[in-house]
Amino acid sequence: MANTKSAEKRNRQNIKARERNRAQRSTLRTAIKKLRTAVASGDATRAQEILPETLSVIDKTAQKRVIHTNTASRYKSRLAQKVAALGGK
Repeated sequence: MANTKSAEKRNRQNIKARERNRAQRSTLRTAIKKLRTAVASGDATRAQEILPETLSVIDKTAQKRVIHTNTASRYKSRLAQKVAALGGK
């Protein structure tokens, strides 16, 4: 329990930030899941359409410091590899 005015304000700020971060992370996970589903179904054209949107969501999430920049790079690299491998078939 916060004992001072500044601690109470910090708690309010933390709650707002947590909600913002959760929304961003949820958007990120949904985008990645959508792309992985397209890859799993073998739909190369759909996967190539979704890829730029997904990479954009990943970049925005990393830019807002919700995920680490190296984590974002790893996601982008692995997803791009999967889409490229799908296109090669």
